[in-house]
Amino acid sequence: MPKLDITSQQRSALRAAAHPLRPVVLIGDRGLTESVLKEIDLNLKAHQLMKVRVAGDDREARAAMLETICETLSCAPVHHLGKTLIIYRPDPDAKTSVLPEHKEAQTRAVRKPSEPYTPKKLAATGQNKTRRDEKARKAQLRDAARGKPDDTSPESRPPRQRIGARGAAAPRIPRRTGSALSLRAGIRRSRP
Repeated sequence: MPKLDITSQQRSALRAAAHPLRPVVLIGDRGLTESVLKEIDLNLKAHQLMKVRVAGDDREARAAMLETICETLSCAPVHHLGKTLIIYRPDPDAKTSVLPEHKEAQTRAVRKPSEPYTPKKLAATGQNKTRRDEKARKAQLRDAARGKPDDTSPESRPPRQRIGARGAAAPRIPRRTGSALSLRAGIRRSRP
């Protein structure tokens, strides 16, 4: 039977899904026997994704065992980390899949848009008032108190006055007489 091929995104998702799993089949000193292959096949039918623990210190022997398992049982090698092998074989009859189908079409950079900030106390009570809503509500109350119209469209607003270096007067900023900057500069003003 041919070995199953998977994409790098699928392999990454399967590695993440296999992280909490424990090895269910242990290959001992006798190596890869027919009974071990039968047990791996049985567990692949049940779980689709599994870890296999291999005894022995020879890395090349473990890699050869992984290739033999994948060729014999037509499954995909997901990862070979130390003495642990992770293998995957999809089950077409299963109701749920280990590998999510929608992950293949998405890119990695998909993020949900940020939501406006809601203070903790309001969120705990189930309200979704935000500071932006509060500012808009206060501005409406202030405009109503001044007698301004409720319409805040750009056409109803007066044009802004430009203040800058083109001959317009700069805004008058009141100075504190006892500030540290004025004392350092040697300017001491006293009010008459």
